[in-house]
Amino acid sequence: MTDLPRGYRDIELYEFIKATADRTVRIKVQKVSPHRPKFWPNSKDEYPFCNAQDDACMRMGTGEIKVYKFIDGCGYNGRGRNYNFLSGDRYEREYKTCPCEKCKQSDRPKNTWWEIFIHTAAHVVFDDIEASHTTFRLFYDDQDSSSCQVNLGNVSVESVNVEKDKSKLKCVTCDEKLGNRLYELMRHFCELWKKVKDKYKKKSKFTFIVSHPHGCTKQVSVGEWVGNHKFGDFSDTYDLTKLTYTTSTCPGSSGAAVHCIGFGTGHFHSGTLGKVNYSGVGHYMKKV
Repeated sequence: MTDLPRGYRDIELYEFIKATADRTVRIKVQKVSPHRPKFWPNSKDEYPFCNAQDDACMRMGTGEIKVYKFIDGCGYNGRGRNYNFLSGDRYEREYKTCPCEKCKQSDRPKNTWWEIFIHTAAHVVFDDIEASHTTFRLFYDDQDSSSCQVNLGNVSVESVNVEKDKSKLKCVTCDEKLGNRLYELMRHFCELWKKVKDKYKKKSKFTFIVSHPHGCTKQVSVGEWVGNHKFGDFSDTYDLTKLTYTTSTCPGSSGAAVHCIGFGTGHFHSGTLGKVNYSGVGHYMKKV
């Protein structure tokens, strides 16, 4: 806790950063899609890896997981709600049993399963071609933690937006031990987030990032957000914005969540411009 800046050496903030680290995953991609654009949208800046000589070019990134528990087709987030508070959509599936390959082939498929969504940058995992050659490494905290690490495979793309530089990937498991472990991490994170958000709301520029620089073990970097630039409207309550910030990053940090405790989450690290870093597009609650 003494590594935090003065004024932020708070036990709840410290625990919140640890809870964020538990949800942070290393992403390893071993394929470059031929469908990557040559340039970023509305730009002459070259899109990452568009000219890779080897389509098996390996690179590392970072992502953050969200976990939903489904029972008989009805899903629940870490707050125990069965709807998305941003969109209002319900977490409901037409099917009532686990959609994993094992259950599809079983005469007794399980009716309880967990859907794991990995949020990262679109330039890290661009499409299903790349997703099929992607693995996620959870709990890669230090070199001695190999016995605790978990690898996720069978990845698909749920959604991707190049202009916003956002990619949402999906894995499914009916492994009770893994599913319950990840879901409890989400519950713990949500409980801490409410406490930290209420304490620092609209009062702080403190920003932190948990990432896997160069594909190595997790690192935490701290800094401040510098600018919050409007990209568009999402709803009557939320704007879409891009952030700039001083929080340090390295190659391998792309796709890491940028946590600004003063106003919210939902932004992911995209790149560097001069002396500041910038995010993809995320949600920001409009000023009343």
